[in-house]
Amino acid sequence: MGRARKSKTSKRDKYASFGDMADEADEDADLPKDEAGRRKIKRQYAELLGIRIEKLRGRILNRERINKTIEGIYFICAGCLKVCHSLDDGLTEDPANQNNLCGACSKERAAAAQAAASAKDGGTASHRTPRKRAAAR
Repeated sequence: MGRARKSKTSKRDKYASFGDMADEADEDADLPKDEAGRRKIKRQYAELLGIRIEKLRGRILNRERINKTIEGIYFICAGCLKVCHSLDDGLTEDPANQNNLCGACSKERAAAAQAAASAKDGGTASHRTPRKRAAAR
């Protein structure tokens, strides 16, 4: 009885992911070295966590000491579910570390809250005006 032949894989197939990394390095070539490094680490976190990003939304992944005074924080934004870094994307830190937001999502939430507050004040202001007039008479 003969043996089944194994299919031969070419070197190109074995190292296909290596070519993807080279393309990403070309994208980051115009960025400063430290920012390119942070972008690479964010991509690695996203690949590593995969579908668990939803479960870990809003949580801090890692804190790093950049120098004696500056601390960098990798986290998953609770709004957009992206892996972010505090120096690149900003950070609105939640005291319970359950709802951390990047700068863009934080601005959107603040604008939405302000719009809701102004709509609420606008609705109650029309009721107050007639009462003041009635009381003044």
